[in-house]
Amino acid sequence: MKKPIWIQGGTIIDPINNREEVADLYVNDGRIVENLSTEQKEKAFIIEAQDKIVSPGFIDINVSFCEPGGSHREGIRSGSKAAAAGGFTCVVAMPNTNPPCDTAGTIQFIKDAVERESIIKIMPSGCLTKAREGEFLASMGSLKKAGICAVTDSGRSLQNNALMERAAEYAKMFDLVVLDPCIDDNLTEGSSMNHGPTALKLGLRGSPRAAEDIMVSRNVILSTYSEARIHLQSISSAYSVEIIRRAKQRGVKITADTTPHHIFFTDDCIEGYDTRYKTNPPIREKSDIEALLEGLKDGTIDCIASNHRPYTRDEKDIEFDLAPAGIIGLETALPVVLDKLHFKNAFSLTEVVNLLSIMPSKVLNMKPPELSIGSEADLTVFDPNAQKSITEETLFSKSKNSPWLKSSLPGVVEATCVSGEVVFYKGKFPTVSI
Repeated sequence: MKKPIWIQGGTIIDPINNREEVADLYVNDGRIVENLSTEQKEKAFIIEAQDKIVSPGFIDINVSFCEPGGSHREGIRSGSKAAAAGGFTCVVAMPNTNPPCDTAGTIQFIKDAVERESIIKIMPSGCLTKAREGEFLASMGSLKKAGICAVTDSGRSLQNNALMERAAEYAKMFDLVVLDPCIDDNLTEGSSMNHGPTALKLGLRGSPRAAEDIMVSRNVILSTYSEARIHLQSISSAYSVEIIRRAKQRGVKITADTTPHHIFFTDDCIEGYDTRYKTNPPIREKSDIEALLEGLKDGTIDCIASNHRPYTRDEKDIEFDLAPAGIIGLETALPVVLDKLHFKNAFSLTEVVNLLSIMPSKVLNMKPPELSIGSEADLTVFDPNAQKSITEETLFSKSKNSPWLKSSLPGVVEATCVSGEVVFYKGKFPTVSI
């Protein structure tokens, strides 16, 4: 039996039940209950949540934990701690490991490691093609049986249209969503930032928006014909937003996400050649941010995903055009979203919770998290007004390739609770049940 939890005086935001009110919330034996007995209250772990938000736990559907094969960047243990510190109770791990997640054996290895090391829920995804090489489809049936929740080549968009068509059809057969980053390799070869005036001034080869727009259009067409669920990752282009909007109006089974860094930065930030800003797709311009914000507001863009890509200091500390593309984002996602959406663009806190919690679950066709009586207690307590200081010392991720270092943003996670157990509380990780 887990110790009861008594969350006192928080503002409960539960979008599934259209609930937003100040109230106490009780957890016993891993589930939300109507109340605790006097004896249970005396033994309960108390979280004082006055002026704080109590919400369903956040879900991130695009995370790289690099294990097996890259745990010097991030491992399941360190990645799960970073996720919990960011308020995430569940994440989808990308299959870009070494070896790649294209066999049932590798999936089982990850599930075993998660069981041993993780303090949150981690759902493995499987490769779309063997070894993520884009030549032969992976065995989706055996991967689904092994326990994957989606298929993707993670960071690599399948270039062969005929193969992508078959992949979509097989994914539909096994009730799997295809996650695609929508990048045309022929148009982006040798590029390191957004194609535009800043790239020209810096002497760097730019990646055009068309590289994304073309693949978004391809996926819309294939989803239209196959009725397969295709999810478009890390949307960054204004025209892609419009393509997705029109597709959804026609009832196409397309969903999409964007990242915190794509709604926060413009490519002017690269003028100092700081490789922490290098990502794929690249950070673009103000007009793209405006389109992404509009897409998030009207539901064209379904959710926020961090695209957490850890790299060591040595890997990033080289010439900009040679450095790997990737930004960590689990611990900064909430502060960035609060700053950009809530405080600067009038998104409500309920809308913020929807984008970080409810809508990601719907993309995966999961049961959305909720705070109903009897529901499993996966929840997050955060202070939207407190300032989070972002430094290497305050980040729990093993890698520190964050463009927000030395920044202060609103939004501090007070507690993260997974299956009725407090796994993060006031900057610390309980090592035993409390």
